[in-house]
Amino acid sequence: MTKTRPKRTAHLGLITALGVFIALAIAGIASAEKPTVVRAGNLELTFNGGFTPKVLSKTKPTPIKLNVSGKIATLDGSHPPALKEFLLETDKNGAVNVKGLPTCSAAKLQSQDTKHAEAICRPAIIGAGTTDVQIAFPEQAPIPAHSKLVVFNGGEKGGVITFYIHAYITVPTPAAIVTTVKIKKIHKGRFGTEAIASIPKIAGGSGSVTSFSLAITKPGVLTLKCPDGKIQAHGTAVFSDGTKASAEVVRTCTGKG
Repeated sequence: MTKTRPKRTAHLGLITALGVFIALAIAGIASAEKPTVVRAGNLELTFNGGFTPKVLSKTKPTPIKLNVSGKIATLDGSHPPALKEFLLETDKNGAVNVKGLPTCSAAKLQSQDTKHAEAICRPAIIGAGTTDVQIAFPEQAPIPAHSKLVVFNGGEKGGVITFYIHAYITVPTPAAIVTTVKIKKIHKGRFGTEAIASIPKIAGGSGSVTSFSLAITKPGVLTLKCPDGKIQAHGTAVFSDGTKASAEVVRTCTGKG
């Protein structure tokens, strides 16, 4: 990850696991062969990932499959802040394509456990993985929660593509967590796509993502072309405690043709 100078009101690299997943999955830019570790104050974030194929056309969008994973922890073992929103601007040479694919709605996913969510909207599934959440209530030991992650295509309307990321936790009480991601085209220099992810409160705001692994495997959903040997993205994370943080990612690719 390229180092950036933090804003006065932010901490460098404060992007939680879910935020990093959204950035990498939508942009299709995870190409690190070794884990990347970012430390910022009391936080330590580790992520890794890769896409195939790594050799891309210089002029034609190439379908890719993406795998990402990551962890977030505090150096002193305290509970990390929860991610509230993530704004991502991605390289104009990457694209998200859902035309003609089956869709699902948030209403169908709410209140459903993973098994039923998959059964209801199976044709709309574009990726899957796992996540770990830490739930911390005052004067109580943190409660760990593990869940499968499932990414569903919500379709395209008015030039805006929607993804839904579904998870289901059983502690402290059973609850579905559905993150909505809105994606649209922009014209901003190097960047050609904007995505805004709205992350709901977990356990009333007491839950934070601590790890994840996920693969986007639906053919054609993510594409890249490589005209100049690099792919760029810029993200800003907003946290429940009011913290804002920005970071930029630059990855290399090999162009042909």
